[in-house]
Amino acid sequence: MDHEKSSKGFSDSAVHVDVKDYYGKRLQKTADLKSNACVAPAQPIPAFIRQALKKVHPLVTERYYGCGLVVPECLEGCRILDLGSGSGRDCYMLSQLVGEKGHVTGIDMTEAQLELAKSLVDHHMKDFGYEKPNVSFVQGYIEALTMAGLEKNSFDIIISNCVVNLSPDKKQVLAEAYSVLKDGGELYFSDIYSSARLTEEIKNHKVLWGECLAGALWWKDLLQLAEEVGFSPPRLVTASIVTVDNKELEEVLGDFKFVSATYRLFKVSKGDAKTCQVIYNGGITGAEDSFQFDCRYTFKANEVVTVDGDLASILTHSRFAENFTVQPPGGPSEPCGVKPEGGPLDPFELALQVGSKGSSSATGGCCSTQSASCCK
Repeated sequence: MDHEKSSKGFSDSAVHVDVKDYYGKRLQKTADLKSNACVAPAQPIPAFIRQALKKVHPLVTERYYGCGLVVPECLEGCRILDLGSGSGRDCYMLSQLVGEKGHVTGIDMTEAQLELAKSLVDHHMKDFGYEKPNVSFVQGYIEALTMAGLEKNSFDIIISNCVVNLSPDKKQVLAEAYSVLKDGGELYFSDIYSSARLTEEIKNHKVLWGECLAGALWWKDLLQLAEEVGFSPPRLVTASIVTVDNKELEEVLGDFKFVSATYRLFKVSKGDAKTCQVIYNGGITGAEDSFQFDCRYTFKANEVVTVDGDLASILTHSRFAENFTVQPPGGPSEPCGVKPEGGPLDPFELALQVGSKGSSSATGGCCSTQSASCCK
């Protein structure tokens, strides 16, 4: 297949062309998917997010192919970028959560999806009661964000929902995300990961690419790529096992297993090797008493918790800084400080643990978004 050239000089790879064809022409609704990888079951959705989703136009929801719900905490007033925004479902949901003073930008390479998303901007802004739009959509590639006109150091948060696996160059995606994030910014994303590096036969399977499986990273490679780009070590939030339920595709996949996992990566310097003690001050609306940061740490208000140096660096240099008091190593501490149990780094292990315990009440670590102090 001939490669296509974008208007701004970025060359489509064969994978880009195939994915655009799959999502722009072959898929017309969620029911057209041939596996359940892109519709992996999510955790229970908090009421305020359910209300926001109800206000998204049905045409947008029908063309939604995400694998999780990516809603981090503290969004009020933030500038958010959605990688691979598709029909715009997450953008319109987040539009309500950042408020009129915030802004959500969606970028996608598929023209048909973007046309639908753009056609309903006025409808949603009127429905939300906004005087001017706080949502915009850009056609471009997640490997070439600055080439698409997005400014460096301009976003507080980047989200992505089952899209990074569709790119043939994951490291470039991470590097571009790092570039356009502000210092202290966060990449919070849900994606499909494999139990080992996939074979070339699987990687060249067009349907499996479109179904979010052939491009899945081995989860250990994510840790390596994030470090190479400059992100803090990835924090695992949630994970759930993906079953294909398609005999033809299962035969091609063989013994490979897949998991849908949510990670958070921060643009902050690597922390000190020493542990620190932190106190959650509360202040995140909807999480006043308890705030689930990742699969290892759930902070209770006014309780002293011992954290690793990387997390201490994140909490002091990100939008969460006002919500935590950090005591330096060797400082005064209460004898009852809590040390969390070591959580799994392997998303497959976490998925099995979650499955045996039942679903938690959090969605991708999600709590509330209404604290006005989060992004200024």
